[in-house]
Amino acid sequence: MKASKALSGISRRDLFKLSGQYGMSSVVLGASTFAGVATLPELVRAAESSYEKRFAKEPKHTFKLGAAGFNARNLLIERAGVLEFARDLESRTDGEVRVEFIGDNQICGQPNCVEKAQSGIIDMYSASTQNSAGGAPYLNVLDYAYMFPSRASQYHFFYSPESQEVLRDPFEKRHGLKFLFTHAELRGIQTGQSFADKPTVTKLEELFGTKNRVTGTQLGRIAMELLNLNPVPIAWEETLDGLKQGLIDGAETWASAVAYANMAPVVSQSVDLRFFCGTEHTAMSASAFDSLSGELQDAVLESAYLAQVHVQAANEAALVKTVGFSDPVLPGTIFAENDVRPAFLADDQIKMAEEMCSPEFNPEPWAAWRERLNGWSGGLDTYQMIYDVARQIPADTLAENVEPRRWWKA
Repeated sequence: MKASKALSGISRRDLFKLSGQYGMSSVVLGASTFAGVATLPELVRAAESSYEKRFAKEPKHTFKLGAAGFNARNLLIERAGVLEFARDLESRTDGEVRVEFIGDNQICGQPNCVEKAQSGIIDMYSASTQNSAGGAPYLNVLDYAYMFPSRASQYHFFYSPESQEVLRDPFEKRHGLKFLFTHAELRGIQTGQSFADKPTVTKLEELFGTKNRVTGTQLGRIAMELLNLNPVPIAWEETLDGLKQGLIDGAETWASAVAYANMAPVVSQSVDLRFFCGTEHTAMSASAFDSLSGELQDAVLESAYLAQVHVQAANEAALVKTVGFSDPVLPGTIFAENDVRPAFLADDQIKMAEEMCSPEFNPEPWAAWRERLNGWSGGLDTYQMIYDVARQIPADTLAENVEPRRWWKA
């Protein structure tokens, strides 16, 4: 939390000014050296020192990383690992690779970061796989309902060699992008003010018939329709007003997204439906990766691995201690301060939802997309393969206890 504390006393205007002078990466790296709140002059000196270190030599490669709406503050709420990756890659390559972090939707937003990476406007991006699925439809492969039973199963899959075969290789072949690492949560329904005065949700049927905002995932819409959750595609900038005014009852997303995107003031309950992936991934243009020497390619993979390990531990801690996604909600968390009630459904309610909408119990609605994704994968049974890998670990495994592995090594 060092960078968050250091930046908490700095105005947005001063932060943007510093970022314009030294770059966001240099400012955040400088801020991370402080144990508490830094004064503006102290942060200026730290940013300048970081800048001078990073720019001490001319890099062989400079890559633009478009990080949607992320910035130094909210990356310490949802621990997506983007800055840790950039920092480590620059250090690991001794400055031969420089990463220019461009967040706050300055160069790309959630729906179009993937397209700007494909077109060469940026070299790397960070955004949710669900929003990115509009420009890279193979990412729908992660969104079969109840394919992942837990966050632990998600991390286990992303570390597994099987993820190379069924996710990363087809994604690169079809869309020209390398899937590097990702944060892992499971999506639920974040209810707006229409649920503020209602008891905390305990039964699945209490959500039936509600109208909910959906992201760009095609498979997510299938699950929502089968659960009678009436998916409505609404622009992100209109979602907050819709929740506040009761025009929609909820939005499908995950807990830390509510917190980092400043949705908490208009969300009343965070219902832990866990019905499909919420994965804020970072990816790289395959052509940019291929432009690197073998040694630098290895460095990118090792930095991605370090970032994945960091995210696994840091986001699990932040969910409880920063977001407040726990029972009871810890005081001082974002959920506590905004009266957001987590609603953790009992196992029988999750099982009911799974039987209503998952391909295992209700295969027909998924058949067309499953056939399409299987074809794009080169003939794999994408759902069954990921489903099986996700259950290679005991069901009660904690996410922070999943063994890290270098997925590109068999």
